Amino acid sequence: MFARALLILAVLGAAPARAQNEGGTPPYEGELLRLAEILGALHYIRPLCGAAEETRWRDEMAGLLQTEAPSEARRGQLIGAFNLGYESYKQVYRSCTPSAELASQRYLEAGAKLSRDIAARYGSN
Repeated sequence: MFARALLILAVLGAAPARAQNEGGTPPYEGELLRLAEILGALHYIRPLCGAAEETRWRDEMAGLLQTEAPSEARRGQLIGAFNLGYESYKQVYRSCTPSAELASQRYLEAGAKLSRDIAARYGSN
């Protein structure tokens, strides 16, 4: 479900990014940074809890970067948000706990919703 929402974002969300002025940021930048952070958290926590997704969330992030084609500065910010999500959970969880499972599920839901919302709000512009 989340991957499908990211695909929708990739297909629909690319148009507004291309319409930006050189060096400008799209109106959905805050949401995109949050999505990158969620992808980073999922990249750490899903495999920790047994999901066979060793590179899935990093690959999703790579696809988002490819679709967005951000400037170097924006690319750095997006990667920084991904790394923040990853490192935040790496510091807290060393093994899969009920709390980690719950966080994983909540991030899957939040990421899917955020992807759909970005695509719906900005994809047709």
